[in-house]
Amino acid sequence: MLSSSLRWAMLAALVAWSIYKTIKRSQERRADSAVGSQHGCLPPPILRTQRLFGIDRLEQIFRANAERRLIELFLFHFRQTEAMLSSKFEDWSMRLHRDITFPMFGDGIFTQEGERWKFSRELLRSQFHFKQYADLVVFRQPLDDLMDSIPQQGGIVDLQPLFFRLTLDTTTAFLFGKSVQSLKTPESAGEQTFAESFNIAQEYVAKRFRLQDLYWLLGGKRFREACRNVHDFADGIIEYSLSFQSRTSKDDKQYVFLRTLARNTPSRTALRDQVINVLAAGRDTTACLLSWMFFLLTRHPNVLAKLRAEINAQSGGKAHLTRGDLRGMNYLQNVLKETLRLYPSVPVNTRTAVRTTVLPTGGGPDRTAPVLVPKGTTVAYSVYAMHRRPDLYELPLNRTETFSKWSYLPFNGGPRTCLGIDFALTEAAYTVVRLIQRFKLIQLPNNMRAELIGVEKQTITLVLASTEGCKVELR
Repeated sequence: MLSSSLRWAMLAALVAWSIYKTIKRSQERRADSAVGSQHGCLPPPILRTQRLFGIDRLEQIFRANAERRLIELFLFHFRQTEAMLSSKFEDWSMRLHRDITFPMFGDGIFTQEGERWKFSRELLRSQFHFKQYADLVVFRQPLDDLMDSIPQQGGIVDLQPLFFRLTLDTTTAFLFGKSVQSLKTPESAGEQTFAESFNIAQEYVAKRFRLQDLYWLLGGKRFREACRNVHDFADGIIEYSLSFQSRTSKDDKQYVFLRTLARNTPSRTALRDQVINVLAAGRDTTACLLSWMFFLLTRHPNVLAKLRAEINAQSGGKAHLTRGDLRGMNYLQNVLKETLRLYPSVPVNTRTAVRTTVLPTGGGPDRTAPVLVPKGTTVAYSVYAMHRRPDLYELPLNRTETFSKWSYLPFNGGPRTCLGIDFALTEAAYTVVRLIQRFKLIQLPNNMRAELIGVEKQTITLVLASTEGCKVELR
C-alpha cells in the first residue's frame, strides 16, 4: 500500500496539474479573444439542440443515413449555418481525417501532410501529364470490355456497378501498368470481394467521421476484416503489376507510377497504402460522376438529344478520337461540369485548425463577419451545399476573383487540388461518347419515375453515390 506521505504527494501533484491546465486554458481563451477582437470576429449561427451533448442531432444524422437522405439533411443544416472555408492552407490540418481513415487508407497521399505529402504529390504529378493519355489508348480496352459486358440487344442495365469496374480497370492500367480486367473476369480479379469490402470499410469510415473525436468507438471485427480484404487486394495488384513490369522491356519509356513508387518507397506496407489511396481516388470519384451523369441525362432527354447531336457532328467518321477532340465538344464539357456541380464526388469534408485562425465570413446576425476558430477545432464544409447556393450561382460566376476561384470546387481547391482533374474528365467524356455512339436509344425505364433532383436516395461514404444505382434502358 502507498504510504500516507506518497498519497498526499500524488494528490498535490494532481491538484497542481489541474491548476496548471486551468490557467493555461484561461490564457489560451484570452489569447483567442484578442485574435477575435483584432479581426472583428462575431459568433457564427448555432445549430440548436434539445438534448445533452447534442445527442438528438447525432440520432437525427444516423437516422437520415439509414434512410439514405443524409446529404439532404446536411443541405438543410448548412443552409442554416454555412460559412466559407478559409484559404489559409497552413492553418489547417488533416490530423483527425488521418486518424479516422488510417485503418483503411494507412499512410498515403490523402492522409499525409508536410514533406511526405509533397513528395507523394510530385510522384503523381508526372503520371498525370496529359501527354500520357492524349491518344486515349489507355481508355480503349476497358471501354471495349464495358461494351462487351452489356447485351448486344440492350435492355435495362444498371450502369453504376459497371462504371465502378470500368474505372478500376482504367486506373490500374494507367497507374500500375497492367489492368486487373475486372470487367472481363471479376472473380479472378477479386473485384467482388474488393468492392464489397471497400464499401463496408468506407461506410465505417463515414460513420466514424460523424462521431469526430469519438471515432474510436466505432470499429470492430467487421471493419477490420473489410480493411484487411482491401489491403490484400492492393497487395495482389502490387505483385501482379510489378511481376508484369519485370517481364516487359526495360526500354519502355512510359512513366508508370507504381514502378517509380516502388523505387522510392521504403516498405511494402507504405507501397500498399499509396496504392489504396490512388485506387480510391481513381475508381470511386469518376464512377460516381458517370453514374450521376446518366442518371441526369435520362431525366433530361432534351439535354441528351443535344449532346448526341454534338457528338455525332464532331466525331464524324473518325476511327479514333483524341483528348483534343473531346475537349472541343463544348456542350459535353459543360454537361460534365454541371453534373459535378449538382453531385460533387466528395460532398462533405473536414479540416482541423492547427493554430487559432479566422474564417473570413459566416459570423454575426447577417453572417458577413469573420469567425474565430480556436486551435484544435474541427470544421466541416460541404461542397454539395455550396454548389446549390443561389447567391453563388447568379451568373456570371467570374464577377469577382474570389467567386471564380472558390465557388466551384468539385476537385477541391488550393494546394490539395486534385491532380487527376483532366484525366478524370477525359475518361468520363470518352465513356459518354462511346456509349452514346453505341446505343441509339438511352432512356429512363418505363417502370421508373423521374424523381425530383436532389431528393433521391443517396449513399454517402467518402463519395456520393446513388443508392438505387443508375438503371437505364439501352437499345
